[in-house]
Amino acid sequence: MVSLQYPFEQSPPPGTTMEVSPGVRWLRMPLPLALDHINLYLLRDDDGWWIVDTGIGGGKTQELWEQIFANELDGLPIKAVLSTHMHPDHVGQAGWLCERFRVPFYMTRAEFYAARVMSEMPDGLSWTSEQYMRRHGTAEAHIERMRSSKMRMSSMVEPLPMAYRRLRAGQRLRIGGHDWKIMVGEGHSPEHACLYCAELGVLLSGDQVIAGITPNVSVMPTEPEANPMADWLQTLKPFGDLPEDTLVLPAHRLPFYGLRQRVSDIIEHHEDHMVALEKACQRPQLLSDLLPVLFKRELDPSQITMAQGECVAHLHLLMERGLIARELGEDGLYRFRTTDPDIADKHTSPGYQGDDSPHMV
Repeated sequence: MVSLQYPFEQSPPPGTTMEVSPGVRWLRMPLPLALDHINLYLLRDDDGWWIVDTGIGGGKTQELWEQIFANELDGLPIKAVLSTHMHPDHVGQAGWLCERFRVPFYMTRAEFYAARVMSEMPDGLSWTSEQYMRRHGTAEAHIERMRSSKMRMSSMVEPLPMAYRRLRAGQRLRIGGHDWKIMVGEGHSPEHACLYCAELGVLLSGDQVIAGITPNVSVMPTEPEANPMADWLQTLKPFGDLPEDTLVLPAHRLPFYGLRQRVSDIIEHHEDHMVALEKACQRPQLLSDLLPVLFKRELDPSQITMAQGECVAHLHLLMERGLIARELGEDGLYRFRTTDPDIADKHTSPGYQGDDSPHMV
């Protein structure tokens, strides 16, 4: 197995940038999460800068942006803001930035409208969300915590831009004399945009490809019969066709080389998850029985929703493949059982150990 290579040992200090390729600068913003940072990027154009992803809402992020504006832009203005996808750490300051500089906002269509809907959802749970959680055996105490939680997207984003310019898969943006091709991933979010420049050999991968961790790919109560793992694995594969010497600039952790190996490892990891679930389901199992199959450490309450969603995502893909059946019992709970006649001959890869925890990415 080829090891990943990390060309930069340290991230830039808060409020500063680091040039990682001609015309490409890397900066970091803090996050109030276990994964305590997000990587953002600046692309230099002939007459100004493009911002790629924005950081989470709130005054601390804005203070750090002000330092960037004062010291890191070589006297050039901000000319555009682009968010790879709808999650608060990526879109949280988009409205503030676009309003401050009166510049256009770029996003894919599905991400823009998903962000608008999610940022305006009311507190509380719908009956459909409660049904989804109960059928998967969620404890009533956790449902009550979710019902009373104030941690909605609206609390983590500034008011979103009212207009956008649509990004499409295959589209090319001309920035700083280089073509940046839009590559779209699905599953982690509806229509996640990545930017690839063949001339520079650089991929701004957002959450699609990260070293060491994988993004959360979950079935959510808003779309309880979705199959996001199938979408994610399918749209991940084209990234493995890019040159191995591509410099990957992810939204979290360190930039790296070794893209093809990383994509291969990610796919293998999730296929191992599914073999492990099949083996565990040779007798009917509740979702709560299956969480320890994927996640080896005890989950704290803040991780339960993501862990359940990701486990269900693997199970739904197995259901689509005809390898797992789901039954709704008289007690109102889903149970999953293996239907694969060849399960006895399947094995996970050597060294497979599952995950420590679901990643809030």
